[in-house]
Amino acid sequence: MIENPFYTPEVQGAYELHGIGDLELEEGGTIPDLRLAVATYGTLNEAKDNAILIPTWFSGTHQTWELVYIGEGRALDPSQYFIVVVNQIGNGLSTSPHNTDGPVAMSKFPKVRVGDDVRAQEKLLREVFGIETLFAVLGGSMGAQQTWEWAVRFPGKVRRAAPIAGTAQNTPHDFLFTQALLDAITSDPGWNGGEYAANTEVDAGLRRHAGIWAVVGLSTEFWKTEFWRGIEVPDYRFTSMEDFQTNFIEAVFAAMDPNALLSMGWKWQRGDVARNTDGDLAKALGRITAKTFVMPIDEDMFFPPRDCAAEQALTPGSELRVLHTVAGHFGLFGFEQTYLDELDSHLKELFAADV
Repeated sequence: MIENPFYTPEVQGAYELHGIGDLELEEGGTIPDLRLAVATYGTLNEAKDNAILIPTWFSGTHQTWELVYIGEGRALDPSQYFIVVVNQIGNGLSTSPHNTDGPVAMSKFPKVRVGDDVRAQEKLLREVFGIETLFAVLGGSMGAQQTWEWAVRFPGKVRRAAPIAGTAQNTPHDFLFTQALLDAITSDPGWNGGEYAANTEVDAGLRRHAGIWAVVGLSTEFWKTEFWRGIEVPDYRFTSMEDFQTNFIEAVFAAMDPNALLSMGWKWQRGDVARNTDGDLAKALGRITAKTFVMPIDEDMFFPPRDCAAEQALTPGSELRVLHTVAGHFGLFGFEQTYLDELDSHLKELFAADV
């Protein structure tokens, strides 16, 4: 087990660990005594019909949702809803390669699928909170993958769904992009086959990983307009493109655990709801009964609107709502108030819909 301060409550904000027992995995093997890191906001009503589930994205935790998206008067209003943010398996807070001991520690951590996350979340909600039906499920990027999986795998449990900047079936382009991210980490000799003693031993690989994100996670327009000049962190303002890349993008990824990123990346590459229907994507999406708003980001270079629109066209009763932000995929971090206002407007409309 490796201690990493990046994953502590002092850095990520408060969360609770819930053990849900052993989880048998779709790829084979078992995670013993799986623990899910969960943050909740608001109160579950007596009817238990006001619960909103938010699964996390690649490398992300509940913190971004808490700081950027949840608040009174917002769409995700804790005075109206019981909002449950579940950190995905392998993200560094829930059971992950570096924070467990025994037969699944570090390089021995088994392969986890999106479907494994969703089955674990369903068990958590049912056994810990007594929630059988969700008012809504939503998430961004890999959180969108899990949202799609929920709507297909458990159609009777999901009343509304909002996959944001993510697809139901990963594309070949995304597979290749993600492989480049993973290869950047494993190319560092310090990775040592996944048996390093600290994330700092893989610093060069983590920074190369971050450099790929700088190219594709942010749009060409973001860099061309020097949008980074308006991004503020406490007591610091970026002075150059290199400064932003080094002290924002690289600094964040360098703090993370390499095996956690590798575990999530493998999962991301293989996200595919058609696994539920013997490879038939149209049949899988045709199972969805939730009111669904599909929300791609206009400048997203690896979940482009055309890919999301093709899936939306196969989803009964769904609507396409394109979000606009110069930041591309990293617009999920809420750099622009106009993006947040647009998203809130769509979510409020979805939440008000009769289902």
